[in-house]
Amino acid sequence: MAEETTLLTEEGHRKYVDRLNYLKTVRRGQVAERIRTAKEFGDISENAEYESAKAEQAFVEGEISELEKLLRRAQIIKKNEVRTDEVGLMTRVTIEEAASGEKMTVDLVGSKESDPKTGRISNESPIGAALLGKRVGQTVDVKAPGGVSTWKVLEIKSALA
Repeated sequence: MAEETTLLTEEGHRKYVDRLNYLKTVRRGQVAERIRTAKEFGDISENAEYESAKAEQAFVEGEISELEKLLRRAQIIKKNEVRTDEVGLMTRVTIEEAASGEKMTVDLVGSKESDPKTGRISNESPIGAALLGKRVGQTVDVKAPGGVSTWKVLEIKSALA
């Protein structure tokens, strides 16, 4: 089964690489030291500190494995690859809701970098998926749990500085 591509900005890729390096070079050693120290307490079969350290080791190794998998399938989107003639990944889109006139600006990003609180929405979210491929002046109907709303695309820019 082929692995699914993960779309990342250069910044997002760097963040995941830094996290992986930290886990491999710092956390692994810290956990190994906890395990060594816990073994010194004696019988490991009844040693809560040892069990806790082993659980932490499993968690760290699991996170390392997940990050390696994510980075293996990463496709980095560079600034010069972002088109602004239509809504796509790494575009900053200003839209207006038809009924209320409410304006909103969002950055369309891959799911691993989405953060709705900061205006970074996933291309897989209802509004992100609806906006993909649209041009300035076009409208989209967005189906969300609260119902359907219509939004007009006002502006498209690169979301990468």
